[in-house]
Amino acid sequence: MTTANIIDLSGNSKGEIALPEVFSEIFRPDLIKKAVLSAQANRLQPYGTSLYAGMKTSAHSWGSGRGVAQVPRIINGSRVARVPQAVGGRRAHPPKTETDRTEKINKKEKRLAVRSAIAATIDADLVKARGHKFTAEVPFVADDAIEGLVKIKEVISFLQAAGLYDDIIRAKEGKHIRAGKGKRRGRKYKNRKSVLIVTGEESPLSKAANNLPGVDVATVTAINAELLAPGTHAGRLTVWTQSAITNMEGMFL
Repeated sequence: MTTANIIDLSGNSKGEIALPEVFSEIFRPDLIKKAVLSAQANRLQPYGTSLYAGMKTSAHSWGSGRGVAQVPRIINGSRVARVPQAVGGRRAHPPKTETDRTEKINKKEKRLAVRSAIAATIDADLVKARGHKFTAEVPFVADDAIEGLVKIKEVISFLQAAGLYDDIIRAKEGKHIRAGKGKRRGRKYKNRKSVLIVTGEESPLSKAANNLPGVDVATVTAINAELLAPGTHAGRLTVWTQSAITNMEGMFL
């Protein structure tokens, strides 16, 4: 049975706790990737063209006798319109809103992916492979007092004491401008993910840590493969509260 040290707000050890069996799950990067991609695909907004796109035009054919193709041409000009087989015409097969872009995944595969991603959070090699910076030893289990923090400076003090604040700096310095057209579509910057804090229940901590770069706070009942493995890469730097570990018993089966 795997055990972990419980650290208080000052970063000192205050005892040990036995980790549930889920933390011993086999590592399945294939299922983790499948679950994350499925979650991303299932929240895509439908998109497509208007039913009459490219059809609202005054173009008509010149008829025969002019030595040119008998295709619709705009009034007072010679440019072709409406027909998809000509330059300047409408698209033959535009994107349609009724297209099913979802990606399905079996329930048992999804559950196994979440269990595998949970187990990956206590694998130091996987956590370092994601690029996280920390000086303490994994796994990180914090005292329930962290759930009562209401100010961002209190959260920063805890992360510094626990040896995790270097990862916040890494996420802050890793913010950069996106390459491509996305930067003029409301997503100019790309941000790195840093610490994930898993709590036993809803708490003020989620609001207190909201502005820290790359930090996410979630209850143990709300965690999923995408939170645990951003970008399909498992081994996210995760802080579990004592109550989250206790409430995990019997979950994710």
